[in-house]
Amino acid sequence: MTHALSLGFVLFALWCVLSGYLRPMLLGLGLLSCAFVVFIALRMDLVDREWRPIHLLFGRVLGYWPWLMLQIVWSNVDVVRRILDPRLPISPTLIWVKASQHTDIGRVTYANSITITPGTLAMKLQGDQILVHALTREGAEALAGGEMDRRVTLLEKHS
Repeated sequence: MTHALSLGFVLFALWCVLSGYLRPMLLGLGLLSCAFVVFIALRMDLVDREWRPIHLLFGRVLGYWPWLMLQIVWSNVDVVRRILDPRLPISPTLIWVKASQHTDIGRVTYANSITITPGTLAMKLQGDQILVHALTREGAEALAGGEMDRRVTLLEKHS
C-alpha cells in the first residue's frame, strides 16, 4: 500500500508541476486521474517492492543529485573543449564496468547516470556489468575508477 501511495504522490506532484494549473477543480481532476492511473497500475501488478519514489526523493539523493549535476557540467565543458580544440584527443573507448548495486532500479540508475553524463553512454546492461562507450580513454578510466558506482550504491541503500 505504501508503494501505491508513494506512486500516487509522485504522479500528482509531477502533474502539478507539468500542468501549472492550481485551481481547485483542476487539482481535483488531476488527483482523480492520478488515482485512476495508480488503480490501473495495481490491477496490472506494475507496482512492485522495488519501486520506491518516496525513498528516492529524500535522504541520500539530496547529496547525489548535486554531485551528478556537477559531473554533468564538468563533462559538458570537457566535450565542448574537445570539439572546439582539434589538438585535444578524442579516443573512443568501449569498456565494461561493474555495477555493484543490488537491485534492478539501482543498476538502471547507474546506467542512466552514465548516459546522462556527456561523453559516456551506457550501451548494454547485462547482469552486474554495463558496456559503456566513452568519448575518451580518460573518461573511461574515470568511470572505471568507481566513484559513480559507489555513490549510486549508497543511494540505493535503505535509510
